[in-house]
Amino acid sequence: MIAVRGATATALLCLLAAPAAGQAPFSVDDVMSFSFASGLVAAPAGDRVAWIENREGERNVWVAEGPAWEGRPLTSYRGDDGQELGGLTFSPDGNRVFWVRGGAPNRQGEVPDPLSTPDEEGRAVWVSDFTGGDATHLVDTGNFTISPNGAHLAYSSGREIFLLALGAETDVERIARIRGSAGSLTWSPDGSKLGFVSGRGDHAFIGVLDLSDRVITYLDPSVATDGSPAWSPDGRQIAFLRIPNERVVHMFSPRREGLPFSIRVADVRTGEGREVWKANDGLGSAFSGVNASTQLWWAAGDRLIFPWEGDGWKHLYSVPVSGGDAISLTPGDFEVQFAAISPDRESMIYDSNQDDIDRKHVWRASVNGDRPEPITSGTGVEWGAVMTEGGTIAFHAASGSEPAHTVVLHDGERHRVSPTRPASFPAARMVEPEQVVFSASDGMQIHGQLFLPPGASSGEKHPAVVFFHGGSRRQMLLGFHHRGYYHNTYAMNQMLANAGYVVLSVNYRSGIGYGMEFREAENYGATGASEFNDVMGSGLYLRSRPDVDPDRIGLWGGSYGGYLTALGLARASHLFAAGVDIHGVHDWNVVMNGFRPSYEPEDYPEFSQLAYDSSPMAFMDGWTSPVLLIHGDDDRNVPFSETVDVAEALDRRGVEYEQLIFPDEVHGFLLHRNWVAAFDATLSFFDRKLKQRPAS
Repeated sequence: MIAVRGATATALLCLLAAPAAGQAPFSVDDVMSFSFASGLVAAPAGDRVAWIENREGERNVWVAEGPAWEGRPLTSYRGDDGQELGGLTFSPDGNRVFWVRGGAPNRQGEVPDPLSTPDEEGRAVWVSDFTGGDATHLVDTGNFTISPNGAHLAYSSGREIFLLALGAETDVERIARIRGSAGSLTWSPDGSKLGFVSGRGDHAFIGVLDLSDRVITYLDPSVATDGSPAWSPDGRQIAFLRIPNERVVHMFSPRREGLPFSIRVADVRTGEGREVWKANDGLGSAFSGVNASTQLWWAAGDRLIFPWEGDGWKHLYSVPVSGGDAISLTPGDFEVQFAAISPDRESMIYDSNQDDIDRKHVWRASVNGDRPEPITSGTGVEWGAVMTEGGTIAFHAASGSEPAHTVVLHDGERHRVSPTRPASFPAARMVEPEQVVFSASDGMQIHGQLFLPPGASSGEKHPAVVFFHGGSRRQMLLGFHHRGYYHNTYAMNQMLANAGYVVLSVNYRSGIGYGMEFREAENYGATGASEFNDVMGSGLYLRSRPDVDPDRIGLWGGSYGGYLTALGLARASHLFAAGVDIHGVHDWNVVMNGFRPSYEPEDYPEFSQLAYDSSPMAFMDGWTSPVLLIHGDDDRNVPFSETVDVAEALDRRGVEYEQLIFPDEVHGFLLHRNWVAAFDATLSFFDRKLKQRPAS
């Protein structure tokens, strides 16, 4: 075993990549020197937007407004400090911007702090005028909502709800203390009441707190889990989703149907409710949501908009508040992912992979069911669109060579409002990934993105690597990704191609983008690891290519991708010569207990045995190929013990491994320098274990 201790040790191991013909190589630092745009929101009034830019770990809020649409930073945070920004919210008049600084706490209440700074302010809400100036700290919390008149901020913590008067020298006031937890706070249109969700373990209620007399009314309470409250425009009713409780639903196992979910509407004054719509039995009966601020919208014409998989694809549907049949707003064999409602509530702005299965483009659909219209198209990728009160549509965009940035459509033209990319970023050196479809070892058709080394000569055989994303509810695209984690891994795949590797990024079964049956694949994850067929299929596909050396194929990935990397090495070291396993899953029973502490394997002997048999730990005797293990020890998703345990198992079998451990780092590394160190180590490892391995 070769142990690499600490991030700086990787610099000693890093070998220069082989340049493309006639060109000097670019570095991991170069390919990671972008600014990543995310979190776009529109002001309720005016023609203004705000979003977050992450430039090499330096995170700041940016804003822009019409008609000039010139982006500028609103905050001036400096350095790679590991402090996340999120929760962007405008005041109702659009003149102030609120945000949260600091990551979410773990179950022990610890806020992430990868720099171990003793004076870090923790997680808090901040505010600044849209025109600029000093930011003001408001309150230590991570979730909040602003009243319709902009005078108050409400937030919840555990079972308590608090109110803070903005612009006044008053203390925070506790206005309610309930059983269970309070969340999803939402103001009534006139600001006299607060709706909320009271989570109580195996059920949840919709509550309404009257701020004048501090009386709480629970709406149409039942044994189900109610959520996503949506106020009627007149404030007299609330619509909500009702999801029946199913006590035994195991994680990381296929769920193609369940007890049907429904939509209900309740009278705020009396609490009496009625059913508006209910999913059919069978296909689409189990609820699956979209990326949005809510899963239920009260739209114009008293129509309710919601996601549903009634035809096996995730679409937006519309149903009258009075009841009746739901109509699909987005019909076809594709999936909606991000969605938002227009300010006039007459249309939905969303992105989907319609007519372009491995990309995402922005669309607009009226809530009454008119034919959807495309807003963007082409060879780029667009997502997260919003519409301002002034009618401007803004969205994030990327391409095969251009990192994520923010764009507005103004007078029919695209205007980039994000900062220009730095000169160090090698945009002209990026390769355009190719869409490929190959057969898994059981015959299922699997989509992937193929990155070929630039300037490769005909007949040359290259080392190759397969990349597996995490999740597994993800879809990698033919361009930079909309999630920061996979934005980084896309850059690394470009780095590997530039270094002379053939790279295959695999959209394996149990991911999204290809319909419910693909996502809820039979025997996936903890119920049989059917994705291993896709791992084998990817290796066999690469081995069959004339430009790949069949004896120099590696694997890499993080989280669920680390699981598939470890599974490939444990079950097929004859096919895969090396791997990089980043915070991977190695025993499903341990990981499921981490996500759901109530899960005890001994309570489910048959399932827990199958879960173990679907884990890499069950196949350690077959693992012979070398591996690099990378993990942060404050991981809140995959327990750090997963890497501790697999390292012990490798030690006992004399299998070569290296390790790169980040103290106090979380699952999706918060420090840019740790991403760079991890990727430097990955490139060095593959160069030594694949590139320097004798060619076949």
